Amino acid sequence: MTAAMVLDVGLALLVVAVAVWIVAAGSAFAAVVGFVSFGLLLALAWARLAAVDVALTEAAIGSGVTGALLMTAASRLRPTESRSAGERPGAFLHVVAAVLAVLVSAGLAALVLIPASPAPSLAPAAAVHLPELDVLNPVTAVLMAYRAVDTLLEKIVLLLALIGVWSLAPDRFWGGAPGLWPRSRPDGELTLLARLLPPIGIVVGIYILWVGAIAPGGAFQGGAILAAMWLLIMIAGLRPVPEIHRQWLRLVLVVGPAVFLTVGFAGFFLPNGFLSYPAQFTKPLIIVIEVVLTLSIAAILGLLVAGPPERERQR
Repeated sequence: MTAAMVLDVGLALLVVAVAVWIVAAGSAFAAVVGFVSFGLLLALAWARLAAVDVALTEAAIGSGVTGALLMTAASRLRPTESRSAGERPGAFLHVVAAVLAVLVSAGLAALVLIPASPAPSLAPAAAVHLPELDVLNPVTAVLMAYRAVDTLLEKIVLLLALIGVWSLAPDRFWGGAPGLWPRSRPDGELTLLARLLPPIGIVVGIYILWVGAIAPGGAFQGGAILAAMWLLIMIAGLRPVPEIHRQWLRLVLVVGPAVFLTVGFAGFFLPNGFLSYPAQFTKPLIIVIEVVLTLSIAAILGLLVAGPPERERQR
């Protein structure tokens, strides 16, 4: 057995062990910490499978942003956790859930270990036309061409999710700012980190966006990094959470999907259909869409973590 195989087997066993620990965790906070660790391990697993784009997305979204959301939810629900302890499901429901989990795991294992021969794939047919897009990263090319409608809908769903979070606010807080963030001492470690890390993180986020045309990266990964830097600044208290009625903020939120839709509808008049790119402008249009989507994704993810408005609008 080679060293690489030992690493892969150990990583797989560790992923399963952390998943079991999350389910068996006694508190919501412990489960969230396990979930973040689980996401990072999955990112390593995807990297071992040479799916670097998926690994970046898993680390940034699955573990980072989602972990922050769950951490916030766990902290807010902590006062009610002891009262709900007696309402936990009984042994029968635990057994049923375990059986279903085993069946699903066995089915997925069968799909991987006993694949169809030959395995059905559209990859060769897709690869034939990818050079026409002049985008060397096949993942970005597929997401912005063959799956452009899915990519557009994903961004619209993110925006709708943010509107749903905002709708949880009482009427008197509508248009105000999300809840107060914990403030650190001016000479504290968090403040120091919030002053040193964002310049580096912003450069990395822009690089991840730009390199997405030729290598693993793109709007989602870059936007998640920028959102993390923005959140760090707000948590440290260096900048306040903006009020949601701000026109500039709403413009940043919608500019990505709006430009994407505009390019999509322009396809009816220029090439021959929705989200069809003119041959001579394919790469520039994809880059423009990715840039504005990065801004919108960063703003949406940051405000999703910030939560609904909890402070009245300043008059």
